[in-house]
Parts: sequence; structure tokens; C-alpha cells
Amino acid sequence: MRIGTWNVNGIRAREGQLAEWLAAAQPDLALLQELKARPDQVPALLAAPGAYWACWHGGGPYSGVALLVRRTLAAAPPSFFHPPFDFEHRIVAAEVAGATVASVYVPNGGKDYAAKLRFLEALCGWAEALRDAGRPLLLGGDLNVARTDLDVFEKERDPEAIGQRPEERALLERLLGAGLADLHRDLHPGEPGLFTWWPPWRSMKQRNMGWRIDYLLAAGAFRARACQAAREFGTSDHAPLLAELEAGPAERAGTTPQAVSAPTQER
Repeated sequence: MRIGTWNVNGIRAREGQLAEWLAAAQPDLALLQELKARPDQVPALLAAPGAYWACWHGGGPYSGVALLVRRTLAAAPPSFFHPPFDFEHRIVAAEVAGATVASVYVPNGGKDYAAKLRFLEALCGWAEALRDAGRPLLLGGDLNVARTDLDVFEKERDPEAIGQRPEERALLERLLGAGLADLHRDLHPGEPGLFTWWPPWRSMKQRNMGWRIDYLLAAGAFRARACQAAREFGTSDHAPLLAELEAGPAERAGTTPQAVSAPTQER
């Protein structure tokens, strides 16, 4: 199974690029962030892609997330839902292939740092509740936190910078502590330059002077064979991230868990 995540930085601006990525990467689960569009503004080509069940969750020219599920994984449209801590259209989830799958866009924090911490804390609590209930989780998106200094280009490192602060990193580690693996880093331990976002100036994307803030996290029932970011693809300031997963819990157990309800420059 393939799962991909991409902060498209405007679905209307990236319509053709997203269609190209879906056709080339062939993700079974596609997690999108920063749509900057209401559902009725999503281009017709993407609003109901034939190969996918889709939920577009946006409210206008800011934020917004989407979750696309290949129809071979679900015979009928999944019951998409939004956990109670959702605000500004920042999370959409569904029960698919025996797991809870979620596309997440954590606030940058530049305008309201406290709101970012509250969202991360609630996300951690939700993931912990799923773990305690024995429900596997696949979570991906723009988490807007660089996990360690290795995940930031050397000249960009600053412990006071939002996205690198100790309390943010502690919350990200708490999230991972809910039984989730950081697929990209786990497959490339100690490797520098695994960036997924670059400031849109001074050709920093072309020079690979960025941050790793986009993640694919998976419960222990899933194992990744590969996980790579496609820096060269598209014109978003983020790269698509794609992982190849071993068979998930549905194929092993044949069960499907139930749902748990429980801008400065954006990154």
C-alpha cells in the first residue's frame, strides 16, 4: 500500500501538478494540506477523482485539508470525520483498511502560538486514545515542527524559532510515543538533508536549504519499505512525501475499527 502526503499550498494553483502526482505516484491514500479553497472551489478535475473517494475540508483562502482513498481499499465511500479539536479545517480522518487514517495541518504558530500548542496537545491525546483502544493509526501531513536539529539546514537552526522550540518538539515526541513510527527518519537514520519545506526565497529549495516538517507516521502494525520526499516535483514550497507500506492490519486480521470522536508566512 502506498500513502502520500503533500502540502499543495493552494489546490487551485496546483491543480495540474496534483493530478500529475496522483497519476505518477499512484498513492492508495493521498493526504493533502493547505488547500486554500472551499469544497465548491476545488477544480472539477479533482473534486471527484474517479479512482478515489475524496473528502475536501476547507473554508476559504486559508488552511484546509483533504483525504483521498483509493476505491480498491473501500467498496463504498468511507465515513469521513473530524475529531472534536478540529478548527480552521485542519484535520480529516476516516476508517480505512482496518486503520484510522488522518490528514493533518498543524498551525504554523506565528500568529497564535498558544493555539498551535493546544492543537498539538489535542492531537496527542487523540492518538493516545486510539492506541489505548487498540486501533491502528496512519497519520500524515504538515506538522510544522522540525523534530531535531538534523531536520533543519544548519544555518536555519534557532532554538527560539517557532517550529524548533523545545515545547513543540516535546509534543511531537509525545505523539510518536503514542505508538507511531516516523517513517521517513526511521528509514534514513542520521541522514542530513531530508527536508520537505523550503523558504521561498534565495533559491533555497533548489539548494536544499530547508526544514523537515511534513511527516508520515504509522502505528506498529505497518512497516515501511521506502519513504522519500520529491523535492524536484512541483512549485509548492513543500515536497510530496510518499511511503510504501507492508500489509496493514485489515489484511492481517480482517477487522475494521470504529471511529473515535473523541498567518505569518505559512509553512
